[in-house]
Amino acid sequence: MGELNLVLTIPHGIVVATSLGLEQYAKHRSPGSSKFFRGKTVMIDLALEADRPAFSFSEEGGWRDTHGDTVAALAEVRSGKRTKTALSNDGFNVIPMKAYRQILLAKTGGYLLPMAPPRLLVQFANHDCHEKLTPEEIAAIIGRTDVSDRFPRLLMVLMPVQLLVMTNLTPIEYAWYATHRPGKIFRQVMFTELGDDQPDIAAASRFDDAREELAVKPSKKTKVIAMGECFNDVPFHAWVGYRGGMQGGLFVSDRNGVSVWPFPEIIPRSWDQHND
Repeated sequence: MGELNLVLTIPHGIVVATSLGLEQYAKHRSPGSSKFFRGKTVMIDLALEADRPAFSFSEEGGWRDTHGDTVAALAEVRSGKRTKTALSNDGFNVIPMKAYRQILLAKTGGYLLPMAPPRLLVQFANHDCHEKLTPEEIAAIIGRTDVSDRFPRLLMVLMPVQLLVMTNLTPIEYAWYATHRPGKIFRQVMFTELGDDQPDIAAASRFDDAREELAVKPSKKTKVIAMGECFNDVPFHAWVGYRGGMQGGLFVSDRNGVSVWPFPEIIPRSWDQHND
């Protein structure tokens, strides 16, 4: 048997050990297979060493044995199974970003696009946060001196919940705020920036009202447009960074810093031609 993979799928939060390889595993999960999953996914290939996780899971109160269950799943695949579920839910919150070996976007039919290697954008040194901070104060906290790129942006949060958010924060500022804000804190967050409004998800008035509210309230930093299923309703080509040379891709952050996994410099025509 060849190389094993340990794969975290977003937005399901499932962690699976497999001997199929990433491409065949994506096909295995596509419609028509024995394990049918509807819609697009983000597949994260996790670091392994000697058939064991090469990382430590984050503490979650002891209600399950994340490490032991994962080691057992890998052992079953090594002994002959093609796939074995290690964690059936909430894998995103307990797996540190340093465990990510590769991130791939998967279309419904199982077609994969490997993202380019990650770039660390900022390490966060200051963790003091309160609700009344202005965007300019957040910029100062994380060491940003140039705030000329201040304008309303549309972000799609993939994990730990699905949200469509209008914000006057930059992606880096949003990453800090989302992982520090009192009462609404995310242990980790994964999101992307969208280039345009998404009228198929919410009425145009929702976007207009959000822009107006952000403009008139200096301490207002985010406005939720929609909650729940939105990832499958937004095509990959609507993500900032897919075309046009703008910085974008998939942002992943915890309270210590934020990284971006950009799109590859050249997106294969074959990937473009397949529907999401």
